[in-house]
Amino acid sequence: MTTKNRPTDIRLHQQSRVLELVYTDGETHRLSCEFLRVHSPSAEVTGHGPGQEVLQVGKEDVNITGIEPVGHYGIKLVFSDGHDTGIFDWNYLYHLGVNQTQLWDKYLERLAAAGHQRKG
Repeated sequence: MTTKNRPTDIRLHQQSRVLELVYTDGETHRLSCEFLRVHSPSAEVTGHGPGQEVLQVGKEDVNITGIEPVGHYGIKLVFSDGHDTGIFDWNYLYHLGVNQTQLWDKYLERLAAAGHQRKG
């Protein structure tokens, strides 16, 4: 892990349901709580191997209720729907921020293919 991938500031905006990550070079990523919840690195979401991912639906109103440090390598996010098993390491959070548009589009495609539609 490079130190560039470790945010210098983490701000939770609960009203807008956005987690803001600020990096030393001024780069900022604003990730919605819904985006983070559906991309949780937990086994509940990713499954236990390739092709076992579990599509997360109905997470539009989820919020983050807690942020807990995990060693020097990441954070555990506690979500309002009770989900709290994903550990977001710094590299993964940076990856989510840099690739947010493509990852979100892919998620929306998977929802549509499964016959689900986001509310709101």
